[in-house]
Amino acid sequence: MKTNKLSVEKAGKRNGAVIALTALAPISWGSTYAVTTEFLPPDRPLFTGLMRALPAGLLLLALARQLPRGAWWWKSLALGALNIGAFFPLLFLSAYRLPGGMAAVVGSIGPLFVAGLATLLLGERPTRRTLLTGIAAALGVSLVVLRAAGALDAVGALAALASTASMSTGTVLTKRWGRPEGVGPLALTGWQLTAGGLLIAPLAFLAEGAPPALDGRAVAGYAYLALANTAVAYWLWFRGIGRLTATQVTFLGPLSPLTAAVIGWAALGQALTPVQLVGMALAFGATLLGQRPLRAAASPAPSSRSFSSAEEKKRKVSMDLMSGGLRR
Repeated sequence: MKTNKLSVEKAGKRNGAVIALTALAPISWGSTYAVTTEFLPPDRPLFTGLMRALPAGLLLLALARQLPRGAWWWKSLALGALNIGAFFPLLFLSAYRLPGGMAAVVGSIGPLFVAGLATLLLGERPTRRTLLTGIAAALGVSLVVLRAAGALDAVGALAALASTASMSTGTVLTKRWGRPEGVGPLALTGWQLTAGGLLIAPLAFLAEGAPPALDGRAVAGYAYLALANTAVAYWLWFRGIGRLTATQVTFLGPLSPLTAAVIGWAALGQALTPVQLVGMALAFGATLLGQRPLRAAASPAPSSRSFSSAEEKKRKVSMDLMSGGLRR
């Protein structure tokens, strides 16, 4: 009995450490908006997306020393297009046209997007707790943004919405496909970043022309985005996805817009009203609630039916989606 209790305590500590490390990813992403508007050349969303994705992807490929095989060539391309190739340019377009908090708020509805897409594409129904927690998180972040400085820009708002939809679709497909056997999150992240960067490159040069002249401030901004904000953060994110439940990972997402709001207040002189502080508390509370695992359902009686490895994998993904409420 005592041994079991110690084992549970150790597992809880390990789980808490994984949550803390994974949380560094959305916290880092929350700084994207401030870096984009304060350090980078204006009106270059495609070039900025390219500089964030491709160098990071090539670095991770060099470290992992693994390339896709078989069907994972087109799967990596599809995931790279959704999670990186479309997501980054749309994200930076919204960042250029909206205040940081407002651009980030749409990302807080990501869990609800993912839950809806999973219902349509995978036939899975999210739990009531997942939906309520997701609504609370989105409401909290919305309260933070309602009084943010700056007028609403329709193009920027649509770009933010489209970026969230793209990432959510990539999340559902990533959940469905998993990872090839023997491949870790470092290689999978490198595949997607490289594929996404290569997709952005021709669009950047066709739409925006030659790269702009970069001063030291811009070089520092791009270096931060490529290394800490992308290579390290996405590696931590995919590592966490492999070790945490879907619900836990999903509800770390609101940390990104909350970080953007805090940076706007601390570094950019944006005021925080009492309503915004209440919203931050609500969103942060939803994030903490999302880290509590759902109660496991009673185990069904053993069945005489045997599953092949493919069937068992599909069954495991299906149950994870149902109980976990999906990840980012």
